[in-house]
Amino acid sequence: MNKKCTKYESLFMFRNQEELDEHISACPDCAAVQDEMDKVSALIQEVKPYYKKQRRKFKIAKIACTLLLFIFCGATVGILSTNTDITDTLTYGQVLSAEDLGLPVDSYGLIMVE
Repeated sequence: MNKKCTKYESLFMFRNQEELDEHISACPDCAAVQDEMDKVSALIQEVKPYYKKQRRKFKIAKIACTLLLFIFCGATVGILSTNTDITDTLTYGQVLSAEDLGLPVDSYGLIMVE
């Protein structure tokens, strides 16, 4: 019973292409693994343009969402800075109480429940 060669991975990762080619020409097990890797590489090259299109669509969607967020934030800040009715009623540090909201309160300022 002959053991299979397991040097392909270490040669592929840590050696140069010439040493890998020499070993592949001498070892049928590693040659079979190289053939499988070549087939996988060919499949990846075949579907590469599809994923480029998908990445481009995703980038366009991110840019559109960012622009919409900027427009929304700009419009909100613009409305709050120009509309004096909103800015006069709500100022920084002001706390609205239940009485300010028009709810019935007792003598302690708590909401009255009947």
